[in-house]
Amino acid sequence: HFILPFIVAAMTMIHLLFLHQTGSNNPLGINSNSDKIPFHPYFSFKDIVGFVIMVMILTILTLV
Repeated sequence: HFILPFIVAAMTMIHLLFLHQTGSNNPLGINSNSDKIPFHPYFSFKDIVGFVIMVMILTILTLV
């Protein structure tokens, strides 16, 4: 059971990579490539900020 958190973290990263790579579904068939935001600068920063906030909250809850 020691390796389970690492497996969960790896699966989460893979999930985020595939989720942001494919984008959302377009039922109308209209080309919307111009509306897409690239993954790396925007979503990477957004995911890292969310992770840092959650770690800070966990640290505050643990230490206080």
